[in-house]
Amino acid sequence: MRKKKLKSGLALTLAAALLITLFSTVVAAADDTAGSQTQSSSNQSMQAYAEAMQPGWNLGNTLDSTGSDETSWGNPRITRELIQQIAAQGYKSIRIPVTWDSHIGEAPNYTIEPAYLDRVEEVVDWALEAKLYVMINVHHDSWTWISYMEKNHDQVLARYNAVWTQVAERFKNHSDKLMFEGINEPRFTDGGTTDRAKQYAMLNELLVSFHQIVRDSGGQNATRPLVLPTRESSPAQDDLNELYKTIQTLNDPNLIATVHYYGFWPFSVNIAGYYKFEKDTQQDILTTFDNVHNTLVAKGIPVILGEYGLLGFDKNTNVIEQGEKLKFFEALTHYIQQKKITHMLWDNGQHFNRHTYKWSDDELFQIMKASWKKRPATAETDLVYLKKGGPIQDAKVQLNLNGNQLTELFADGQKLKKGADYEVSGQELTLKSGLLTRLTNGSGLGLKMALSARFNYGPDWRLKVYVYDTPVLSSASGTTEAFTIPAAFNGNLVATMEAVYADGSNAGPQNWTSYKEFGYTFMPDYETGVIKLQPEFWREVNNGEVTLKFHFWSGEIVTYKAVKSGTSVTGTSVK
Repeated sequence: MRKKKLKSGLALTLAAALLITLFSTVVAAADDTAGSQTQSSSNQSMQAYAEAMQPGWNLGNTLDSTGSDETSWGNPRITRELIQQIAAQGYKSIRIPVTWDSHIGEAPNYTIEPAYLDRVEEVVDWALEAKLYVMINVHHDSWTWISYMEKNHDQVLARYNAVWTQVAERFKNHSDKLMFEGINEPRFTDGGTTDRAKQYAMLNELLVSFHQIVRDSGGQNATRPLVLPTRESSPAQDDLNELYKTIQTLNDPNLIATVHYYGFWPFSVNIAGYYKFEKDTQQDILTTFDNVHNTLVAKGIPVILGEYGLLGFDKNTNVIEQGEKLKFFEALTHYIQQKKITHMLWDNGQHFNRHTYKWSDDELFQIMKASWKKRPATAETDLVYLKKGGPIQDAKVQLNLNGNQLTELFADGQKLKKGADYEVSGQELTLKSGLLTRLTNGSGLGLKMALSARFNYGPDWRLKVYVYDTPVLSSASGTTEAFTIPAAFNGNLVATMEAVYADGSNAGPQNWTSYKEFGYTFMPDYETGVIKLQPEFWREVNNGEVTLKFHFWSGEIVTYKAVKSGTSVTGTSVK
């Protein structure tokens, strides 16, 4: 704020002095208001920029791979067509993670291989050509070498500065739809420190240096949007507070904050009995993004959720049951957008197939896409189980209408009759026993029919009707590196597994819970009819007897006993 100073003199009368004082006050107030409006306008401009990026997508496990080539982690080379296809899906922005480590020369210049910098520029240009907002960064360098900053402070800082000096120079005349993210998930634990204050200090040093290098490089970089992460890109409150301090110190209106989110951890990996999208998982979304909004967005600092998904996807996208997965993504997308936060889906090739340009799980994509505009409907479950030989009664399913209306119900493309086949009362859908009897008529177990509940907005919600019998697990022998249980699933799907020793204490990894991590410790294979107990499970199991309890989505629980002796394992079913 600029203030005019009132000058005094003998010629000034009291009246003149009062007039000048009044004039000075008005001018000062006008200047203060103008300054405030300028700052507010800049913040609003960056907020509008971030909102124009909604929604976003990550080109993961490609240019960010730590090998010598972008295909070293199994994905094909990026093509112009892939970028165009992403834009055609409705995405407005793309995050292109880049790991520079294998392409940096020796000290003191730390020259980036020209061919690699050219390749990054080529992909960036394709994305800008497709009218996408683009983010590039320093990605897995965060753990390959930057994490050693405490031990190698000067070398790490020099190398980091050299990378951004070269990147800033190469892209300084590119459109401002290109933004720079200082570093991905910055961590410093490999340097030996667990002192959070030291970690914050090192991150602040990197971000301040990054900011100065880019701003001093000229061209469009003088005002280019810069994206700054929290420590480890965590949305924890302490990390948010520290980033807020750094941004305030930089006093630059063209800054955007970023965090990552992979859900409430037990649900995200299916451990500790959290195999449903229940209240703790729901509350974690609300608490996390209330904190992000209140700490940053509400104070004029735009936020990009640079990555989101579920950690269990690292093992298999089926670690989380389909309906529970859909509810998570729908609720997350809805709440993030309510809090004016831009989201960018993490995709390392598991979602959008980069050969066929098709979604691996179109149901998941459709519910996310619908959520971009307004909230679609879901239901408490997508599974309806009927016991073989048991009486068939009406089945009730609670709907999450989210302001929508159920308009029609279909079975195999045929429209069902309201009143005769089903009823709707408020948020409760009742499938009549006559309909279920008709659908499950005939022999065989397993999926009999997938009903489609259609609403006035959003994708259909599929209700899969299964006929099941009690699963049968057979005796087996093997080793700790290769042990599988023959399983007649009989129309059931596995929800979770418990493991305890004979004395009742918890067995296996994460022994604070009896419920083991799906995918990491066990994995069902429905096609081959086995449940595999992973080597990671046996490595943390003591010799002796272990009781396993397999919980199924039908409600059935089957007990199995395994005995480990060195590297040998035998197992038998418990009647």
